[in-house]
Amino acid sequence: MIAAAPPGPALAAVRPSARQLAWQAMEFYGFIHFGMNTMTDREWGDGRADPATFNPASLDADQWVTALKSAGMTGVILTCKHHDGFCLWPSDVTGYTVASSPWRGGRGDVVAEVSDAARRHGLRFGIYLSPWDRAEASYGSGVAYDDFFVAQLTELLTRYGPVFSVWLDGANGEGPHGRRQVYDWERYYAVIRERQPDAVISICGPDVRWCGNEAGATRPDEWSVVPRILRDAERIAARSQHADDGRFARLVRSDDRDLGSRAALAGYEDDLVWYPAEVNTSIRPGWFHHPAEDGAVRSADELFDIYLRAVGGNSCLLLNVPPARDGRIPDADVAVLAQLGRRIEDFRARRVAATATVSSGTPGDVATAWPGPGRTPWRPDDTDTQPTVALAFGGSRPVEAVVVGEEIAQGQRIEHVVVRGHRDGWTVLAEANAVGYQRILTFPPAVVDAVRIEITQARDTPVVSRVAAIGAVR
Repeated sequence: MIAAAPPGPALAAVRPSARQLAWQAMEFYGFIHFGMNTMTDREWGDGRADPATFNPASLDADQWVTALKSAGMTGVILTCKHHDGFCLWPSDVTGYTVASSPWRGGRGDVVAEVSDAARRHGLRFGIYLSPWDRAEASYGSGVAYDDFFVAQLTELLTRYGPVFSVWLDGANGEGPHGRRQVYDWERYYAVIRERQPDAVISICGPDVRWCGNEAGATRPDEWSVVPRILRDAERIAARSQHADDGRFARLVRSDDRDLGSRAALAGYEDDLVWYPAEVNTSIRPGWFHHPAEDGAVRSADELFDIYLRAVGGNSCLLLNVPPARDGRIPDADVAVLAQLGRRIEDFRARRVAATATVSSGTPGDVATAWPGPGRTPWRPDDTDTQPTVALAFGGSRPVEAVVVGEEIAQGQRIEHVVVRGHRDGWTVLAEANAVGYQRILTFPPAVVDAVRIEITQARDTPVVSRVAAIGAVR
């Protein structure tokens, strides 16, 4: 027997937390993979590299943060400890840290330098802490290792100011004695909630889920309301990286294309959660810097396309930018980031001034709000069978995209939207199913004097926070 699709109002009743709302509004932020692997030219270290190997001659956290900000990023997540176990801060519970290296005379703290630089430049700071530790003798011992990991987690959560994200992956390999650890996730989460209650716990956590690949690929429709069982999916090591190379970052999987339509949720209606997606990828083939990849930096065009699909597809985008062995982001990467930032700013600047009319209710400020949501969202009358917003331009204009966003504090409600352009009649320009926080619908440039956004299917009365038309490059 095929389960019936769950009713729309029940799906619309699932809502994000305050921390999830704040995270979603960040839209685009950076990953910094840097550490012992940078020095040894590896993706995965084995925990046996001499701490003396870590000695970046020109480490400049302000250069890192400035480069990320130039691309339009709003935050930075630092790999404070990767699988090799080498800590970028002077941890009290292990000697395998920067304090045992010659860098800064053994008195350095990369985490402090990056968190301080982020605050100076107006970016939020987040941490990555690998639960797999190939250097720690207690790994695989059960509670003793959990105590060790919690101690390190507590140091990071209490010494470096506010943290917006704690990024945990599910890598789970052998420790130095050939043992594997069963991670006490619930204990880790409780520590994070106590120490940094505003931080989202990402990937192996209850707040933000992985999009499913590291190539920057996106689903045709991304839903934030999904079955609760997806929260456990990334705790399993089977889908994590298994090879010490950069190919995993470009691997695209085609499974699980639909996670949240009514058909996909049939049978789960009593156990649903708000669990939005993050798209994570790297500017290079690998996550850490490798000199052999200096000629393989992604172009601004490719990254902008990923940005439109991710940030414009009800997801946030996490872009990794790895500094080189000297402690600086290479010039080629810096140049691409600046170009990407200009592309994003140019796209936003091409918002077409328009007068909004709606099929019912009042339009609020949704037509003048983007980028960002309006303060007064538009909610049509409950009896409106096809809620519609029309944007009139006062003359013909070439347009190539339309932005639509929901007031997700009221849930994700829109299930199908059609965009039409007017010039001697109405023509379909684009359509989509999921909208959520923000959907950017692109199409071949069309010269029109108005566009119309029709909500043809919804789970409950839609609440729209923004609409905008984007002019085409002449």
